[in-house]
Amino acid sequence: MQRPPVILSHADILAPGACAALTRAALTPARPALHGHDFYELAWVQNGRVRHHLPEGREDLVEGDVIFAGPKHLHGLQGRGADALLVSVTLHPALIADLGARHPALAGRLFWADAPAPLRLRRDSRQMAELNRAALRLERGRRDALGAEAFLLPLLCALTEETAPLPAEAPDWLARACAASRAPDVFHDGASGFARVAGKAHPHVSRSMRRFLDMSPSDWINAQRMDYAARRLTGSADSLSEIAAECGVPNLSHFHKLFRQAHGETPQRFRRARQRDVVQPG
Repeated sequence: MQRPPVILSHADILAPGACAALTRAALTPARPALHGHDFYELAWVQNGRVRHHLPEGREDLVEGDVIFAGPKHLHGLQGRGADALLVSVTLHPALIADLGARHPALAGRLFWADAPAPLRLRRDSRQMAELNRAALRLERGRRDALGAEAFLLPLLCALTEETAPLPAEAPDWLARACAASRAPDVFHDGASGFARVAGKAHPHVSRSMRRFLDMSPSDWINAQRMDYAARRLTGSADSLSEIAAECGVPNLSHFHKLFRQAHGETPQRFRRARQRDVVQPG
């Protein structure tokens, strides 16, 4: 007879008055039993590969994968190889409830999504460096609500900007692909890059995008390209041709057309206005 899963309690992990606790764990290759918890957990692969066991199957995680697990989720984590290192942050349920109440933009997303399994998102090397610096500050600093929010809010803000507001019935792979496609190495390759990170055939990806987001993969990718282009135009002195090539749109005429559609003005006007106003406000 199968034993019921162990349910971990935040009272056994968090110190009195603490809202967060950070753990670094070298995972063994032994197959784990599924467990649950009454708290929220943010975890990411720091090194190596990790197998994530779920009631309905399993998935392989690699460096840069981040998971958001809630109280109703059962899962287990297994190292794949000798160097599997996982960073896990235990978050008090009252902290997450309070953040959700104060920030309506979080509704239906991340910890506040009504998902049957932990949400998995992808961070690139730069984003992982930022996350690890924030984790180090949390590890060395205060663990109360203020310290926990200082760690968590920048990440939540970035992710809510990056992730599409998908309906609850949308598949997890689509949410992960939408998040991953914010990275230049994905959107540079256009719709084929989106299909690659989705791990699905292009026709299936297109049908799903139409159903859940009412747009094509190319529409989504071009939006990510133009968002990236706007940041580069404001924050660098690189030429339009360099930025367009980074975006995967080397044809400058087409780049101009996409940018005007997205931002309502030419790239040159956009850059002049923002860089001037930063240096010398009118």
